[in-house]
Amino acid sequence: MSRLILGISAFYHDSAAALVRDGQIVAAAQEERFSRKKHDPRFPVNAINYCLEEGFVDASELDAVIFYDNPVATFDRVVENALAAGASGRAQFVQAAGQILGDKLWLDEHVRGAIGSLGREGRVLFSEHHMAHAASAFYPSPFERAAILTIDGVGEWATTSLGSGDGSTVRLFSEINYPHSLGLLYSAFTYFCGFKVNSGEYKLMGLAPYGEPRYYDTIRRALIDVRDDGSYRLDTAFFAYLDSMQMTGEKFAALFGGAARQPETPITRREMDLAASVQKLTEEIMLKTARHLREITGESKLVMAGGVALNCVANGKLVAEGIFDEVWIQPAAGDAGGALGAALLANHMYFDQPRTAPIRGRDAQQGGLLGPAYSSSEVLAFVERNALPYQQVRERDVRLATVAAALADGKIVGWFSGRMEFGPRSLGARSILGDPRNPATQALMNLKIKYRESFRPFAPSVLRERCADYFELDTSSPYMLLVAPVRKERRLPMDRARFDGGDDDMMGVINQPRSDVPAITHVDYSARVQTVDASTSPEFHALIREFERQTGCPMLVNTSFNVRGEPIVCSPQDAYRCFMRTEMDLLVMEDVLLWRKDQPETQDKEDWRTTYELD
Repeated sequence: MSRLILGISAFYHDSAAALVRDGQIVAAAQEERFSRKKHDPRFPVNAINYCLEEGFVDASELDAVIFYDNPVATFDRVVENALAAGASGRAQFVQAAGQILGDKLWLDEHVRGAIGSLGREGRVLFSEHHMAHAASAFYPSPFERAAILTIDGVGEWATTSLGSGDGSTVRLFSEINYPHSLGLLYSAFTYFCGFKVNSGEYKLMGLAPYGEPRYYDTIRRALIDVRDDGSYRLDTAFFAYLDSMQMTGEKFAALFGGAARQPETPITRREMDLAASVQKLTEEIMLKTARHLREITGESKLVMAGGVALNCVANGKLVAEGIFDEVWIQPAAGDAGGALGAALLANHMYFDQPRTAPIRGRDAQQGGLLGPAYSSSEVLAFVERNALPYQQVRERDVRLATVAAALADGKIVGWFSGRMEFGPRSLGARSILGDPRNPATQALMNLKIKYRESFRPFAPSVLRERCADYFELDTSSPYMLLVAPVRKERRLPMDRARFDGGDDDMMGVINQPRSDVPAITHVDYSARVQTVDASTSPEFHALIREFERQTGCPMLVNTSFNVRGEPIVCSPQDAYRCFMRTEMDLLVMEDVLLWRKDQPETQDKEDWRTTYELD
């Protein structure tokens, strides 16, 4: 019997919806892409409507609607946390309880108000949070059976869960519970180093190679007890998240030599070393946990999800260690992916539908390209309606040759092609592209295109068949979730002796060429690699191949198509607005090319700094 299931995540951060038909993913998208509010936590009305439209489904045809966590269990944690915190936790309790009682417990009404029906069941089903993560990792993976590891800030109670998947069955058999959380520990350092929690953790990861793990022993001694099996306990006296709206307090600050860095102030050697220290600890815990999981399950393959699974440096170390023969990570590993996991869980374990056996080496995530697409006709309607100068180049070879030549000439290109990505990474559908051979590309794209911190590295998108020529990576990385070393023979010597710490010194290091592809080589000679396969991303693969034909280089710099604080663009209007707010040279939307030099002065006078909240 055919089954149609809608999965929903909402009310914390990165709300999303996903539609599954008979265990196959039809569509998935985050609400932020439509609302233009980054990490939008609101009920995902727009994402739900997109999914139903993409599947040509009326809400009344849905066999089930399922939410990605259990609000009753979450409320239980909130109450117990409040009782333990006492009077000091009143403000936190009022906010959390208001959210749960005001939104999560009334999901039926939210769904009915948004789409007019609760489907055939006439009610909303609920998944446990970490079960949704586990399902999102296992069911789309290319494995018939695997060990499962989910790590995040907190679900209802669980913060780390161990389990396994076999056929259509997922089970979790061990967990670490709140307030002990590797995700919250990492977020505490994110907060203390002046970045925004739930969005700035990847900045801390990118900052770590600039520092030394000088605080590692202090963290191990004072903050966390880590055991050989990867389990851990925090000393909660150092953290403020139990009874306040902050992550750290005075005792934490005293341990690390003073108050937290204020956002937008200069980064000092302390922040670099703190980042390096907590990153080292995170990698250690993940490796210990993986070894323990391999031992107790006997499985040779591992799947992962949860926000901590987006730590691609730790992921790269895990893969390099060879603890498991193969590793697959859900590309929408955070809360957005919970919507997909919940829908798949309902299909396979609530309705007891069989799982289609994976094709060897091929996952069911469809390259992560699960969002809306806009046809050439829709793009043309937009540009003509707004009287924008453009070229339409229908011949694919000519179009790709033109774009590749622009990139080879040092131009920065906005690339808008096919279905939008689901998850936090741009994978060649909504991307800003540059030449990795150019030493100036990193600084140019950070400061004049992305308007973000200068230290942050960019990722290479490399032809899968040429990956091993540039990186020490012997597996595919289609979702940009693995960091790997640049091959030694491609590296250039780097002078770090003049690097004493701080923003000014950082620029001296950043501007030094570190390899023959300097724009994607981080200061530790690493890169966050995306391997591009012709079967899942034919247009993007063909562009990189043409760039290689012209230059000999089989990769491009690839960063998300947005400015700092803005979600990744979704529509042609979003793309053009972002294009005109930056110093990109060329915008490519399907077969339509818009050169910046030809465009009229924009009528959109909004400043991106006031339009979007910096993160």
